[in-house]
Amino acid sequence: MTTAFKVLGALLVAMMGLWHVPGAVGGETAAAVEKVLGKKSERAAEKKATPVIAQVTLTGALPDGVGQGGLLADVSPHLHRIIERLDKAADDARVKGVVLAIESPGLGRARADELRAAIGRIRQAGKPVAAHLVGSAPVHYMVALACDTITMPPAATLEITGVRTEVMFFKEMLDKLGVQAEILQVGEFKGAGEPLTRSTMSPQLRAQYEAFVGDLFEQLVERIAADRKLAPEKVRELIDTGVFTPAAAREAGLIDAVGYEDEVAAALAKEVDLDEPKIARDYAERKMDNDFSGIGGLVKLVEMLSGQKQAAAAGKGKQVAIIHVAGEIAEGKGRDDLLAGGSAGSDTVIEAIRDAAKDEKVAAIVLRIDSPGGSALASDLIWREAERTKKPVVASLSDTAASGGYYIAVAADRIVAAPGTLTGSIGVVGGKIAVGGALERYGVHTDVVSKGKNAGWLSTQAPFTEAEREAFMTTMKDVYRLFTSKVAEGRKLELAKLDALAEGRVFTGRMAKEAGLVDRLGTLDDAIDEAKKLAGIAADEDLERVLLPEPRGLFDDLFGMASAGTPPVAGADLVARLLGLPGVEAITAHAGTLSALTSGKPQMLLPARVTVR
Repeated sequence: MTTAFKVLGALLVAMMGLWHVPGAVGGETAAAVEKVLGKKSERAAEKKATPVIAQVTLTGALPDGVGQGGLLADVSPHLHRIIERLDKAADDARVKGVVLAIESPGLGRARADELRAAIGRIRQAGKPVAAHLVGSAPVHYMVALACDTITMPPAATLEITGVRTEVMFFKEMLDKLGVQAEILQVGEFKGAGEPLTRSTMSPQLRAQYEAFVGDLFEQLVERIAADRKLAPEKVRELIDTGVFTPAAAREAGLIDAVGYEDEVAAALAKEVDLDEPKIARDYAERKMDNDFSGIGGLVKLVEMLSGQKQAAAAGKGKQVAIIHVAGEIAEGKGRDDLLAGGSAGSDTVIEAIRDAAKDEKVAAIVLRIDSPGGSALASDLIWREAERTKKPVVASLSDTAASGGYYIAVAADRIVAAPGTLTGSIGVVGGKIAVGGALERYGVHTDVVSKGKNAGWLSTQAPFTEAEREAFMTTMKDVYRLFTSKVAEGRKLELAKLDALAEGRVFTGRMAKEAGLVDRLGTLDDAIDEAKKLAGIAADEDLERVLLPEPRGLFDDLFGMASAGTPPVAGADLVARLLGLPGVEAITAHAGTLSALTSGKPQMLLPARVTVR
């Protein structure tokens, strides 16, 4: 820490020295300064003249309010900051079109309308906006509707299941506990205290809920009908279906295409006549902001100043990027092993693959996979990024590379597994837990106002209805079809043969080699050897290894528990480990997996949490 502050002090002194240059500048110095300024001017002019496709991602909470300013503005961006970036794209002469990646941002309908307006301003400036819709809730879809086109990745799900609100009532539970709630109200419809004083909604409360739920439903119908040019009656039928695979959504006219973000950008570039478009990823985002947030960011800053981050590769020799996919696969950012076993976040892994792909010194990429799988959508997004990479890609399977982990592996040119690797598990699983009956036993009642045949398909209050079960199973079957087709294509297997290898079967690496699911048995070094062959590098030539993603700091792990995507069980798991409570630790170790399984989203996971001793 002391060394870091000394370095920081030295930097400040150096900058002060630059600021206090004497008024008279010598001829050689002036010439040097003029040369530097001239180069900067040339670069600025070149940057200004280069047409770009701006890419902006909507993710996280996106709350209203001021938020942080200056360098911290984009760490956890507030809504206004996103609007500023979209408006800048509308005004920027270099920007010819915008790709809007919608990744399940935390939005209400009013904030969605703010985004829709900003999208409208871009379109009014004569610039097309293409949505890549990953988030599937109705409010996310409403944002996408404002764009010129909507594309969804193959493993996503579109959910336009209507509008639903649920109210829990605790009076009977309080009665059992001998607790009396005395709530006074002024206003007949002021029913905020009813959950503590009643077991069901009063007629007045129900009336107002029915009113606003009905109106929100009608707004949804009207918005879809207007933006997708569909008859309102048809929209109502579609809402009663509720859950769509991307292909079914396209067939119904709800979206325009099924594809990945790079395909969206390519199509947009073609539309605006850009042959070799430059993609301004995270357009107008202040790049430093993501690295210096809160206490964890301070530690990162100290680590950077102290030279404690991963050292830059020395020399100009060729490199191999080893990208680790460790832990359960989840959407968004990953977590370190310190918390709940860790997770491989799709955003983190994709960013690492992109960094390696554009690094001229990197000759090949090795995906080191140690994962039981996880989110089908996250696995598919990582698969796409690995599959589209032009550099050789080899998958190195560690202890476990099953289900979603194996799904990612089939994007590689070669797969190397250890004989004892657990792999395969080609299948899909998912569902929900209905706790309504248990709550009823303790006097907790839930009253419902709902409109839309499948509006309650993810409600934890009751099991699936037959229609909800059918809708969910249709989605699951489509993801399974996607899984098997990707494996058949990647491994060059007939689907008939693959049927005998799929259905969730788990193999060791050796069994997988015999079945044709992997190419070679070996270690990480063997995988690097395979990468050398594919890259045309002599076997005896050394390749410097670059490990990705970048290591995380200790404070990131300790304070990142409150970040988006971190399961609430992470803290309990950490406490169990620190206290050495094997029973509690065993339970919490399964909690994350159980949470994923009951999330209502298709999962590519091992049939159980497997530990080989």
